[in-house]
Amino acid sequence: MSLHRRTLLAASAATLATPAIVAAQGTRVRMGALRLIHSITPFFYDRFMPEGMTIEVIPFESPTEGKNAVVTRSVDFGAFGIAAGILGAAAREPVTVIGSCCDKGMAVVARKDGPINTLTDLRGRRVGIWPGSTQEVFIRERLRMEGMSIRDITSVRVSFSEMHAALARGDIDAYVGAEPGPGISQVTGIGKVVEFPYSTPMGTLNMIFATHFETTQRNAALCATMLGVHRRASEFASSNRAAAIEMAVQRLGMQRPALEISIENVELNWRMTPQMVERSRTYAQHMLELQQIRAIPDFNTFFNTRFSDELARTA
Repeated sequence: MSLHRRTLLAASAATLATPAIVAAQGTRVRMGALRLIHSITPFFYDRFMPEGMTIEVIPFESPTEGKNAVVTRSVDFGAFGIAAGILGAAAREPVTVIGSCCDKGMAVVARKDGPINTLTDLRGRRVGIWPGSTQEVFIRERLRMEGMSIRDITSVRVSFSEMHAALARGDIDAYVGAEPGPGISQVTGIGKVVEFPYSTPMGTLNMIFATHFETTQRNAALCATMLGVHRRASEFASSNRAAAIEMAVQRLGMQRPALEISIENVELNWRMTPQMVERSRTYAQHMLELQQIRAIPDFNTFFNTRFSDELARTA
């Protein structure tokens, strides 16, 4: 067994109240994040890492890629949509949620000069949707609430980063996107927000902070330390929006004018509140009803509120 392996195993025996033990080991942590403004928190981690620890943030294009990286241990922790996490957990993949990352951050967008003004106007239209995303479940539920289904539209597979361009070219009539896509469409005059789809029982639920199940069991102190870092970074970015925008411009190449609109539709957070847990269970039930999963995940292993609850008590 390597020295690095032994020291991490020793750290796992520490209590949540002693995360400094992990910090002394010279640990390098790999963190997966999406190329989205509401996944900006990890890019601030280096400001809050304990002495002796370093962070490498690895950007991913899609939530599924981020989740897969956690499952395969290509990264130690990851921030991605709840849908990707549920898809993995329902398939009995060893992904465990230990914190929240953000709420909101999505919108239904149509061409500004087009006839689509309400959700029912999407009937018969080409709508950009990323399969397996949180946005897909939200739009399907919103369509159901309006007496429609996914069969009433033409669903077009488009990644989040390409949705605005596809709308501008006329390849699609609307999209269900993630910020800063909606902000870009608005600031360029190409698109308009049809609605923010937060009226379902799932509310504003969006992104989670997750790790491999075995990490929670064998490296508890590391989980506690990193959730603490995540909390401090999240609170900093939430209260310093100019810094969050600047980080997105510098690290992700995003457009400042669009970000100034997008950030109003982003709610960074960290805690696994009872409401977040309940909304996640509701979300999983919707996915089951939509036949996106074959069984409800085992929430006893998929969700671990221990670290979040302990951190909240030390506030």
